Amino acid sequence: MNQALLRIVATVFILLISHASTLAADRPNIVLIFIDDMGWGDFSCFGNKDAKTPHIDRMAAEGVRFEQFYVNSPICSPSRTAISTGQYPQRWRITSYLAHRDLNTRRGMAQWLDPKAPMLARALQQAGYATGHFGKWHMGGQRNVADAPPITAYGFDKALTNFEGMGPKLLPLTLAPGWEQPRRIWADAERLGNGYRWMLRSKITSGFIDEAIPFIKEAVAADKPFYINLWPDDVHGPFWPPVDQWADGKRGLYHSVLQAMDAQFARLFDLIRDDVRLRDNTLVLICSDNGPEQGAGSAGPFRGFKTHLYEGGVRSSLIAWGPSIVKKRGHVDRTSVFSAIDLVPTLLDLTGTPRAKGVTYDGESLPKTLLGEGGSRQAPLMFRRPPDRDAFYGVNDLPDLAMRDGKWKLLCEYDGSDAQLFDLESDRGEKRNVASEHADVVKAMSDKLLKWHRSMPPDNGATFKRR
Repeated sequence: MNQALLRIVATVFILLISHASTLAADRPNIVLIFIDDMGWGDFSCFGNKDAKTPHIDRMAAEGVRFEQFYVNSPICSPSRTAISTGQYPQRWRITSYLAHRDLNTRRGMAQWLDPKAPMLARALQQAGYATGHFGKWHMGGQRNVADAPPITAYGFDKALTNFEGMGPKLLPLTLAPGWEQPRRIWADAERLGNGYRWMLRSKITSGFIDEAIPFIKEAVAADKPFYINLWPDDVHGPFWPPVDQWADGKRGLYHSVLQAMDAQFARLFDLIRDDVRLRDNTLVLICSDNGPEQGAGSAGPFRGFKTHLYEGGVRSSLIAWGPSIVKKRGHVDRTSVFSAIDLVPTLLDLTGTPRAKGVTYDGESLPKTLLGEGGSRQAPLMFRRPPDRDAFYGVNDLPDLAMRDGKWKLLCEYDGSDAQLFDLESDRGEKRNVASEHADVVKAMSDKLLKWHRSMPPDNGATFKRR
């Protein structure tokens, strides 16, 4: 082989290596932290003056904090379905928390998420990502529903969950001041998959992190990008903080759990931040699955709680961290309106992952928005209340449907009656109903919202009666 040909071969080889490195750099690792029942105003960086979350606050200070991010249901199972599939959870007949088989049926719901759903994890797995789920699942396999698919059937290489999922799990031991021995709760969940372990409820977040860290290290060693769900039980009630951090009252206990959770995340954040291979190519997303339990967490300036379609039930505190990925560090985005269903197509495009054939996402791909460059989704956001939550937290007749479109928020009954209209630019606390002043806006939005509602598989919200 002559010298000229050798130089050509060498050049081609260098170009191929360079191209491979570029492809690897273009496939960021993703860590999605989905906190349970935390209010918009509970991180101290979102305004909490009564509790401190310094480790999460640092992620916000080094990343982007979004003030108009939404989840797609005010309750856990459908919210988790939306952020996993990029589609409205009504499409999969998961519209409230999954419970006992009979209660699921009476509410007109599925027993578990259909494994055919277009899971983000499966798309990434098929594209070569290592995929892991560590934490609460609650999309099938709980109470007496013991025949749900395992979490690994949804596109995860490895999974560790709590008492609301199929497969290996961490089960909670509770301990209060003055008790001689810890006590077990949810003991019946031992039958929902082999590999259960018991540990103090106050440390279970660290238990999930203990599984996530070696998973990350194995993926790095194998030169594979990774996608991880890290979905803690925290800060869902009942509240069992470390005994030495016990506090008075429901809100005091809640804050102790919140601060303990923040401290447990420090090891994970430090691992990613201190390893240049991870720091420069990992996107960490942190938010909550729905609004807070009344009397525990805080929705900040917003009206409503978990299970409500008011802002306090569906607006979530999103943080995006990735020093070499996000475009503005320490940025607060107060104007971009988008939601959990938008994350799936956005992350597929950010990672260069093909979309599943024949799938239409309800979410929109908004990579510039997620990375801090602004912009909102074009289509309005639609919401339907859980079928068993027409009355809750002291409200006897909650709105059935809601829609966010631009500055306007509309809430109404299934037939469009009892309309409430709020201008969120001037009234983000939803205190002044201006429906009577904007009949044209109410009519236009109601028509769109009812059309969407009727296009979705129905549940039994209109007829459900508690026994």
